[in-house]
Amino acid sequence: MSEKVDLYIVHGWSYTIEPWRTTLGLLRETGLKVKVLKVPGLTEPSDKVYTIDDYVEWVDKEIPEGAIALGHSNGGRILLNLCAKKPDKLKYLILLDSAGIYEPSAKKKIVASLAKIGKPLKKIPALDKVFHKITGTTDYSRAPENMKITLSNMLESDKNLKFDTITTKTYILWGKKDTVTPPRQATNIYEGLPNAELKFYARWTHAPYISNPEELAKALITLVERMKQ
Repeated sequence: MSEKVDLYIVHGWSYTIEPWRTTLGLLRETGLKVKVLKVPGLTEPSDKVYTIDDYVEWVDKEIPEGAIALGHSNGGRILLNLCAKKPDKLKYLILLDSAGIYEPSAKKKIVASLAKIGKPLKKIPALDKVFHKITGTTDYSRAPENMKITLSNMLESDKNLKFDTITTKTYILWGKKDTVTPPRQATNIYEGLPNAELKFYARWTHAPYISNPEELAKALITLVERMKQ
């Protein structure tokens, strides 16, 4: 019989989960059983072009009924769509600086933000390569062709996401310094969900597992313990 998992994590648009290492270590030190799922096409290589329905089908198989799951950025988008399709699938949903809000200019902003993160290092190729490996960020131009189309599919799918159909109890954690999915999107998600709580964190960026791993781990430990009561 497999060991019970306390928290499933679906990561965002990243080709490595290495940046999560510190946060995961802090969570596991408390005895919390955490499993990070490897997203097909990203941390699990694939030549396929994915749609949001493909990802929902995938995550539905990976996470058991009644689980607690966290989605960061694109991972949040995937879990939101799962909960829209299967409202009783998850016991609790945690959104960490989630994607899912449709904005016509979102693609350009996301591409620009990803590029801007590593811009100071581009003049030094070796450091540039190390930076992207450590942080998991990547320019849109560097993505494999199938994943460029996949990213466009993800952004377009937000047009059809109906938040008012998602009844899963949801906890929204968001960084006020997030420039990829800015705080206004957190407010929009919160106002659209029938059963949600929202908390902003003043020092967090779009990737608090990089910028503030101790604070993130503490927030998640407190939240999961509350859910288990």
